[in-house]
Amino acid sequence: MRGLGRVLAWSYLVVVFLFILLPVVSLVVFSFQATSLPVPPFSGPSLRWFEALFADPRMLSALRTSVIVGIVSALLATVLGFLAAYGLGRYRPAGATALRAIIMTPLGVSYLVIGFGLLVVANELALGRSLLLVTLGHIIINTPLAFAIILSQMREEHANLERAARDLGAGEPRVIGSIVLPVLLPGLLAAFLLSFTLSWDEFIIAFLLAGFQVTLPVEIWSSLRTGLDAKTNAAGTVVFAISLIVLVLAYATNRALRKGRT
Repeated sequence: MRGLGRVLAWSYLVVVFLFILLPVVSLVVFSFQATSLPVPPFSGPSLRWFEALFADPRMLSALRTSVIVGIVSALLATVLGFLAAYGLGRYRPAGATALRAIIMTPLGVSYLVIGFGLLVVANELALGRSLLLVTLGHIIINTPLAFAIILSQMREEHANLERAARDLGAGEPRVIGSIVLPVLLPGLLAAFLLSFTLSWDEFIIAFLLAGFQVTLPVEIWSSLRTGLDAKTNAAGTVVFAISLIVLVLAYATNRALRKGRT
């Protein structure tokens, strides 16, 4: 019975992973299709659609926009997450528990609600849709993530190091620059890279708030409205590949930094 249970457990695991990964595998495989339609039978491999993708000025513009919005929003979300985590984790002001809950609230709110709310506010203020609003929306959804990651890295022994530095005469800027930031560096990098990944492939907020300049997911959606073609698959493959590279980089960097401290 134990052997049967193990077989069933592994079979279930394989089926789940196939269900999750099959659409991604199909996307990647048919991005190398030699013909114009990304449907069986597979004819290739060919790089013609990647060449067409990088020769398309609209796609390249959307790619640059996604990178810029991702970097800026991830950087600001990490800074805000660090300030909130350091303030609540070290000084524990009155109502700290309630403040943590408020900061984490966007994680439980639909991106559609956040995007629509920002759109309503922008219309009331006559601001119009823009990349600035998209960046603001991504900061809102990424700051709770950065806050949670950085707060989880704060240890009591780190607080003891900070107290020792203050006892030796170091001012607060020196304590933060010489003790806090180096100690929290793995968490800061992980927060930045994961925030960039979420911003990079986010669609709903970018779709609702972008103006004439759009991000790559929105441009891919616009291309899909005219029908399926292998160039769209190539664009999707690029999005997936960059997301995967950033996640692997975040894991490897975090592991290397932690290993270097042991």
